[in-house]
Amino acid sequence: MQKSESRYLKVKRHIMDGIKSGQWSAGQQVPSENELVKLCQVSRMTARRALEELDSEGILVRVRGKGSFVAEDKHQSSLLEIKNIKTEITEQGHTHKASLIEMSEIPASVEMAQLFELPEQSNLFHSIIVHYQDKEPVQVEERFINPLAAEDYLKQDFKAITPNEYLTQIAPVTEAEHIIEAMVPEKQFYNLLNLEDDEAVLLLTRITWSFDKAISYAKLYHPGKRYRLGSRFHPKT
Repeated sequence: MQKSESRYLKVKRHIMDGIKSGQWSAGQQVPSENELVKLCQVSRMTARRALEELDSEGILVRVRGKGSFVAEDKHQSSLLEIKNIKTEITEQGHTHKASLIEMSEIPASVEMAQLFELPEQSNLFHSIIVHYQDKEPVQVEERFINPLAAEDYLKQDFKAITPNEYLTQIAPVTEAEHIIEAMVPEKQFYNLLNLEDDEAVLLLTRITWSFDKAISYAKLYHPGKRYRLGSRFHPKT
């Protein structure tokens, strides 16, 4: 059993090493099952298992009748942590850049006034920021902020510091709610993400509280083909 396992891992390493070295880049085809049989001196079943696992892990994309291709690199975000987008991008070896689209004070809707426990006809702070991984937009962040909890929000330089970093400093998160859905955004967000006509959008709506006070209502838009949400956790025993 161990001998069979080491053989298919050998095939996986061969392909992964080729991707890391730049021999095969995103969108390029990797060797077929028959070619891997000769290159790695394994059975066709072993080669197929390696390709299937790399496909399930998101490293390759298998196309029926054509072969296996290197998958496009996707930025990944955690569902179980309130993690800074800048940190996520830099930890994966990329460069983060932010582009500020809007910083304003707007009237609160009835729903927002209730969420933030504000009087009717109150105002909220509102921001729209595009976050880039290298030169590619991976998130449009739209935030509605409780002005009583972050009175200096509109004075911040969000090209140098992210809203997440600022809010965490002044109001540590004690509770959060996440809602994920696929949707078609407003034209503005579609354009800011440089989306193709048929591209899906992942919307992560995040509400955060600090000691029973709602601080932020964020709508985080992600291009479906260039982004994935994932997490790993250990249950308490």
